[in-house]
Formats: sequence, structure tokens, C-alpha cells
Amino acid sequence: MQYVRSLLFNVSIYVMMLVYAILFFIPALISRDWAFRACHAWCVYVRWALRWMVGLKTEVRGTPPTGEVVIAAKHQSFLDIIMIYNSVPRGKFIMKRELMYAPMLGQYALRIGCVPVNRGKRGAAIEKMKRDVEKGRAEPGQLIIYPQGTRVAPGEKKPYKVGTGVLYEQLGQDCVPVAANVGHFWPKRGVLRKPGVAVVEFLDPIPAGLPVKEFMKKLETQVETRSDELLEEARK
Repeated sequence: MQYVRSLLFNVSIYVMMLVYAILFFIPALISRDWAFRACHAWCVYVRWALRWMVGLKTEVRGTPPTGEVVIAAKHQSFLDIIMIYNSVPRGKFIMKRELMYAPMLGQYALRIGCVPVNRGKRGAAIEKMKRDVEKGRAEPGQLIIYPQGTRVAPGEKKPYKVGTGVLYEQLGQDCVPVAANVGHFWPKRGVLRKPGVAVVEFLDPIPAGLPVKEFMKKLETQVETRSDELLEEARK
């Protein structure tokens, strides 16, 4: 039964993605504010449907930032994207370039200021990411990046990539780490969604100006330590 409920939920959120995209399309072309409203409205629907259809509650802890900061988050599934974005006023992501070509999703992502990068060549990707972010600095908001570069299942370990440190140094902004346990309930692959309480937690900001090496070590320690604690909480 949980599998069936999960399947119906998955179908519903993509149907509603299309509905919201069409309803807000013209207003979003006129004003970026409407693009943000459309994305936030869909996130609200997903979190509501997740609780009602699957029995999975979502909880945001800590203090989501409202100013211009870099948000460096644990990435376990699509759910942490939804929860983090829904918690900040003007979020924009460092995203895979292929997503630009996804119908509706790509157009809205570009409209809200997401920065597409090609992950094929690491050095070139970082340089392009720096240039694209610099061009977008006139647009206020919260730049969301996933330091490990991909979804990582709970309990797995993958290195943190230096691109986050490069952006932190270039932008001269505080960085807000985010821990999560959402992958325990909504895995990166498969249909099944488990009941429980999925958590993302905004941690204390890391102030601007630290050497990149020190910043990267501090970021990884804080995010991984707290994510492991949240995972244990979820398992109990």
C-alpha cells in the first residue's frame, strides 16, 4: 500500500508542476517575482501532498537566511532541493547544464537566476561557474550549491569539491551550511517514499574571509557531523 501511495504522490507532483508552470508562465515572463512565486507555490504543494498522501512530514530547523549568502547543503534527494528552496525568499541553484533543456523546469530555473555548469571538465566548469555567478551578482538572492556535486545516499561518503570554496572566496559572502536526513525517507532512486519526519537544518553561518582550505574543512565537518546525527534520529 505504501508503494501505491508513493506512486500516486509522484505522479501528482509532476502533474502539478505542469499545471503551475502553465498558470504562471505569462506572469513569470513579465516579472521574475512571479517566477519565484510559482516555484514556491509548487514546493508548498509538494510538502502538503507528501504529508497527506505518504505520511511524510517535513521539518525545517535553524534560521533560513534572507540576505545574500552562499548556502552549501547536503544533497540526498529531490526533497532537500524542495525544502531548502521553499525556506528562502530568492533561492538560485548551481545546476547541471542538462537541466536547462528540461521542458518548463529549465525555463523557470533560468528565470529565477540558476547558474548552469558543465560538469564534464572540472577546471573549465569552475571557471565558467565563477564567470556566470559574477554576472549574476546584480540579482540579489541566496546561491545554493551542493559541495559534493551529486546526490549522496545517507551513510555514504563522497569528497567535497573545491568549487564551493572558490565561490565562497570570490563572492566574499557568509556561507550557511545545511544538514539533512531526507534521503532516509525519499531515496535518490526508486518510487517508495517512507513515512516519518524528514529534516533539513540550517546551521550557524561560516563568516566570509576564511582561507579556502580552512573553510572547506569547517564546512565538511559541520555538515557531515550534523547530517549523521539527523540520520540517527530518523532511524529511531
